[in-house]
Amino acid sequence: MELRHLRYFVAVAETQSLTLAAKSKLHTSQPSLSRQIRDLEVEIGAPLMTRTARGVDLTPSGKAFLGHARAVLSQVDAAAEAARRVAHPAKPCFTMGFLTGHELTWMPEALRILRNELPNIDVMISSQSSPLLADGLSKGKIDAAFLRREIGVPELAFRLLVKEPLMVILPTDHHLAALKTISPRDLVGETFVAVSDTAPVLRKIIDNYLKRSGVNITPAHEADHVTMGLSLIVSTRGVGLLPAYAQNFLPSSVTSRPLKGYTPTVDLVLGYKKSNESSILKLLLSRLDELMARVSKEAQ
Repeated sequence: MELRHLRYFVAVAETQSLTLAAKSKLHTSQPSLSRQIRDLEVEIGAPLMTRTARGVDLTPSGKAFLGHARAVLSQVDAAAEAARRVAHPAKPCFTMGFLTGHELTWMPEALRILRNELPNIDVMISSQSSPLLADGLSKGKIDAAFLRREIGVPELAFRLLVKEPLMVILPTDHHLAALKTISPRDLVGETFVAVSDTAPVLRKIIDNYLKRSGVNITPAHEADHVTMGLSLIVSTRGVGLLPAYAQNFLPSSVTSRPLKGYTPTVDLVLGYKKSNESSILKLLLSRLDELMARVSKEAQ
């Protein structure tokens, strides 16, 4: 008796058809499969199957044999997998998340630090909104993320990377582009593109800034992310407030200007779950100063 006899028998038993098992599961001819089943029955000394108008039924002997055949095949597969794991150990996997748009700045240097120290790791990348990244960290799906300082997630810890000043983003030929700096009052009466609730931390900072400045601006549009914000600014000839990193994506038809006077900032942080014991995470945290220095140098 050979393992192929067991595999053939199980395939026929599961499909209840010699024809279907031969074509879809075993990729052999039906006559050849029939011979293999007959050889198995001769070896065992008992009929295992009977042909019916609908296909094939197991005999009582066949039903008794099926469970044992499956168990043997399962053990063989487990043994093969165990051998493969010894010969080819799985690489440690580390998942990093990035607030959409920050991959350009932070990902290359973060990967360089990790792979210089740990060349045999697999790094997975996830690019999402900040709240989704925080949720991924909380659920253990992401090991470390470059995101905003989200609230309501006490199980997470945050390390400050940089404070990003808000900038006015507007069409290059907009009349306010003639100014070197733009005040909140200059924005009154303009088509204003606001940030939606998909970025609650950033939206709160912008809303508080406008309120503190004593201006009342009703948004004409809301953008879920930087790319959408830029598209709306171009298409509506509007203006918006976005963190300084948005300047990395400005097409030639869009420009930026600093705010006049007090300029609010929004924190970019590295977030991680406090209970995460990953040695790769510990390495990344130990090299944060170096990471920030590298990114700062590249930005100059």
